[in-house]
Amino acid sequence: MRRMNNLDYGVVGNCKTAALISRYGSVDWMCLPQFDSPAVFCKLLDEAKGGSLHLRVSEEYTISQYYIKGTNILCTAFSAEEGSFELVDFMPRYRTMDANYYIPSELYRYFRRITGSPRLRIVYDPRMNYAGEPVEHWLGEDYIKTYSQVNKKDSIYLYSSFSPRTILKSEEIVLREEAYLLLSANQKLVTIDTERVYLEYERTKIYWLNWNNRSRQFSTFNDAISRSLLVLKLMTYQDSGAVLAALTTSLPETIGKERNWDYRFCWIRDASMSMETLLKMGHRSAAQGFMGFVKRILRTKSEEFQLMYSIDGDRVLTEKTLPYLSGYRNSRPVRIGNAAYDQKQNDFLGYLMDVMYQYYIFFPGSLNELEEMWEIVKSIVLTVYSQWRQPDQSIWEFRGRKENFVFSKVMCWVALDRAIQIARFLEKSDHEQEWQKEADAIKEDVLLHGWNEELQSFTQSYDNTYMDSSLLLMEYYGFLKPDDEKFVKTVRCVRKELFHNGLMYRYKDVDDFGMPSSSFTICTFWLIRALFVTGEKEEAQHIFNHILTHANHVGLFSEDLNFRTKRLLGNFPQAYSHLSLINTALLFAQEKTYKHFMAP
Repeated sequence: MRRMNNLDYGVVGNCKTAALISRYGSVDWMCLPQFDSPAVFCKLLDEAKGGSLHLRVSEEYTISQYYIKGTNILCTAFSAEEGSFELVDFMPRYRTMDANYYIPSELYRYFRRITGSPRLRIVYDPRMNYAGEPVEHWLGEDYIKTYSQVNKKDSIYLYSSFSPRTILKSEEIVLREEAYLLLSANQKLVTIDTERVYLEYERTKIYWLNWNNRSRQFSTFNDAISRSLLVLKLMTYQDSGAVLAALTTSLPETIGKERNWDYRFCWIRDASMSMETLLKMGHRSAAQGFMGFVKRILRTKSEEFQLMYSIDGDRVLTEKTLPYLSGYRNSRPVRIGNAAYDQKQNDFLGYLMDVMYQYYIFFPGSLNELEEMWEIVKSIVLTVYSQWRQPDQSIWEFRGRKENFVFSKVMCWVALDRAIQIARFLEKSDHEQEWQKEADAIKEDVLLHGWNEELQSFTQSYDNTYMDSSLLLMEYYGFLKPDDEKFVKTVRCVRKELFHNGLMYRYKDVDDFGMPSSSFTICTFWLIRALFVTGEKEEAQHIFNHILTHANHVGLFSEDLNFRTKRLLGNFPQAYSHLSLINTALLFAQEKTYKHFMAP
């Protein structure tokens, strides 16, 4: 197998689970039956032990990869003098006759011969439970059942038009016609043949084309916007309405270092920002699904929000390491779970309330739903009242320190500001007036203690003089006007301190793991917007054009970028990065004039 030097992966999924497929057609990461289940392929995290499903072809083959335009269907093309073929990867997603979604936990690999007689070998090497349990294979009449030797109930099924024995022995195959592999978490109850595979492919393609067509369309930057939207949709979990921060765990922010975290969870912050973006782009149902998730995770009026949950709404996300895995490019440790779930972060309720305000404006439901949401609004306000004066661990989830972070307090103000607007919408003037007094108190406190007169800038916290990229969002959420002298000066200071080699640090002060050494992708997009709204439009356009060139070969971004090499780092694909790409592109994109429709 050829070795990759970047996160050169395409992603396929169906809002139930997903797979990362290398540019050479290797399935190196896949969790079954859902996004946060144990991986059955995790070569991504250990090349020797992790296991994968890949093809072997001779070195004569040239290989290219691309998405079928407007879909989440990935095509890897193999071409040599002896012949050529395409490997089309997808996970079924479409509506059935009863208007429900068909989203089985399975991956189709559809082979289309183009010319000649191409030769290949299939290497089927699953490893159950993050490669922690050895497997056995059992040959059925038309499938291979693979199960864990530790727990035989933990099994997967591989169906194929190729002989099961040929697959298990990795014998040479001459491709003379269409063929397929189907990897499923469950035994199939229908006959699987080439016709069935083609039908699933067409149904899935039509679903994605229709969904993409209902997005707002632009004459400039449309491809980048479209791909980012498709990624965000793929990362929504159909069963609950939750949104994942990323599809992976433990991809390092710096190669060989220990900033490795599991991001297969629903951060209220990230999910709210994703929903705001999807709603802005015309996709209301995703936002409705997320609001349903929000309602379900509060089981009683007295229960408080935490900053993150499992995609099923679980509150305890115990973190542990898998010491037997070497990690991505030998970057240990490999972690599953995330101990940040019980951190104190005061900012996240501001994002949530911002989305809830849009819920009331754009698609208020029944009276019962409005009343349920109003109770949640009041509960959030009470939480903000009790917490905004206290130090927290910030948007950056510092594990070893609490301070009075400026942006955390700004987002507490945002929570109250949006609650005030909701109260006004519902004609609850008593709440509106009471909450306005507290919002004014927060703002006064930030202006008094967050501004550093000597530096002529807001700073990261009341307790230090560091710059922080989150300060660039003070205008975006309405805390300051774009022409406010203090905001303009802050943008200049943040840019001077944190902008490096065309990219942004999130901050440059020492944290729990030393000094950050990579660029946090979303921060560069924040800078672009801040420059744009403060009048530096040409500079903003230049930086935006430049960062778009750092996407991988199919237009995807991870969490971080290396300042020097521009290599993608961190978990992948990252919802944060793609939602900010969309919002930034809207500053420059020219919308097409024909009418668009809201997507289901």
